[in-house]
Amino acid sequence: MRRRPAAVMVDANVARQQRACARGEEAQVEEDTRTIEDGGVASDTWVEVGGKRYRRLLVRTHVIRAGDEIPALMKRYLGPYVQPGDIVFIGQKAAAAAQGRAYPVDQIRPRALARFLCRFVRKVGYGIGLGIPETMEMAIREVGVLRILLAAVVGAIGRLLGRRGDFYRVAGRAVAAIDGPTPYTLPPYNRYVVLAPRDPDGLARQIASALAPVRVAAAIIDANDIGCNVLGATPGLDRRLLVSVMRDNPMGQGVQRTPIGIIRPAA
Repeated sequence: MRRRPAAVMVDANVARQQRACARGEEAQVEEDTRTIEDGGVASDTWVEVGGKRYRRLLVRTHVIRAGDEIPALMKRYLGPYVQPGDIVFIGQKAAAAAQGRAYPVDQIRPRALARFLCRFVRKVGYGIGLGIPETMEMAIREVGVLRILLAAVVGAIGRLLGRRGDFYRVAGRAVAAIDGPTPYTLPPYNRYVVLAPRDPDGLARQIASALAPVRVAAAIIDANDIGCNVLGATPGLDRRLLVSVMRDNPMGQGVQRTPIGIIRPAA
């Protein structure tokens, strides 16, 4: 008996997942997620928040690059799975990359101020942040020298008083969302500095419109191994709920290629 090519077998698995989700059933996920084709469900988990259960479907995509149209991409990958009342989401790094807001680190030329200020950034184990000259340089370009200097002064005073986070409270979310290059990031972005996406609220509305006539909410999230922030969302979406549902970052921090997904309240 002839075996079908592996690619055909995987495509059939994606179709089975789509039909199962349409019926409200569990999507059977391969134990070895490397076999999941683009468009397949790579993770299907549940979480309980406030006494209510939420299903989280993560869908594998291609490597998103500059020029990809995010609303069309979300319709292509999530359209077969969405149901009325779902929340669809995309990670901020993927959204920013599609908008052309990812920059090769070796093409960034930091000014002297960036090289000086990055020396005072607290080093943490979950990312680079503004701790290298290139990410600090991009922060300066995003919000300007004066705002970064003010944030640095306020942050220094806050440290003396035993507070943390004052720098980013002054610098703003656009600066806090900057991602630096890390060895565990999906290539080629392990060698890139990625900024926050432009107009995340507007992008969320475009995503929801692209998935019509199915009525969904949409969000742009920044999730990592210490928590989750909502950068943009459609009107009326409970951002605190979304943060709680995604707090453990099921999207992962590495090469999973699962930057988009669906949150579905239990019936």
